[in-house]
Amino acid sequence: MTELHLWLRHEVRTTERRTPVVPADARRLTESGVRLTVEESPQRIFPLEEYEAAGCHRAPTGSWVTAPPDTVILGLKELPYDPPALTHRHIFFGHAYKQQPGAADLLRRFAAGSGALLDLEYLVDDQGRRLAAFGFWAGYLGAALAVLQHRGRLGAPLRPTSKQELDAGLEPADGDEEFTALVVGALGRSGRGASAAFGAAGVAATGWDLAETRDLDRRALLGHDVMVNAVLATTPVPPFLRETDLDDPARRLRTLCDVTCDVGSPLNVLPVYDRTTDWTDPVRRLRKEPPLDLIAIDNLPSLLPRESSTDFSAALLPQLLDFAGTGPWQRCLDRFHQAGRELGIEEGEFRHD
Repeated sequence: MTELHLWLRHEVRTTERRTPVVPADARRLTESGVRLTVEESPQRIFPLEEYEAAGCHRAPTGSWVTAPPDTVILGLKELPYDPPALTHRHIFFGHAYKQQPGAADLLRRFAAGSGALLDLEYLVDDQGRRLAAFGFWAGYLGAALAVLQHRGRLGAPLRPTSKQELDAGLEPADGDEEFTALVVGALGRSGRGASAAFGAAGVAATGWDLAETRDLDRRALLGHDVMVNAVLATTPVPPFLRETDLDDPARRLRTLCDVTCDVGSPLNVLPVYDRTTDWTDPVRRLRKEPPLDLIAIDNLPSLLPRESSTDFSAALLPQLLDFAGTGPWQRCLDRFHQAGRELGIEEGEFRHD
């Protein structure tokens, strides 16, 4: 069998501190015969020297574009705009299968270079359950930021931290008023994370999932002070919040955090905003009176980069060790080809099978 060559690229987003493979798991890969090249990255939470000590090879930032053709490029978030034709197999969160803005352009770049996207969101088992995800930490950070904002203690710009430091800031202080909180999608990874963060903040959050959202009680939803949306919709559903709801004089809701951030997609269950927020400006006011603040950051787990990377890497490691297998990775490839057909791209235009 040809040796697997993984290439861990630098993340172009300046606020992305995470990594899909931590040094301890990199050692497991190299000891199993995987060749692992790691690009220089000043922002990655783990220094390059730890990867070199684990048997990895060093490469300059962005040099994956000239990697050997059979190299598998590994990352997390979006690729740079160049090159226009993508020739390698890429593993990352592409956000390209739900008609998101820029999705068609990305898939056409793969078609132009006969490359392939193995989207981590679609790395699933036989029952369709995701095998590696940041969901718990996304939910945890989403609820934590919502608590801090609601209590008037969320500073900006945001900065990466540790769970210990974050939890210390969540502890109730004298003078903090009690408030009600709602987690929608409470039984999923993100929902469980959000509920855990509310617990750390001394808030007993209400949890809704499929049973409650199937026949949505909109009055009850608007009756909570804080809401965290952790629903990952796969088919269109009626929106949980509408513009008319925001103008409801009886609305008690004051702080809204959208962990899912499906803005621009027809699957968006919160079509009340048109752009995400970020670390520099984490909060946007949607209504002045009564006030409603929105937090919609699409890389929340990067605020806890060490903890979230370690958990994700542990889940991804067995899948990388079995990269030649025909199960989860083949499902990723099949989903990629399906997306291409939906755009009218013939499978023959893609080189990697």
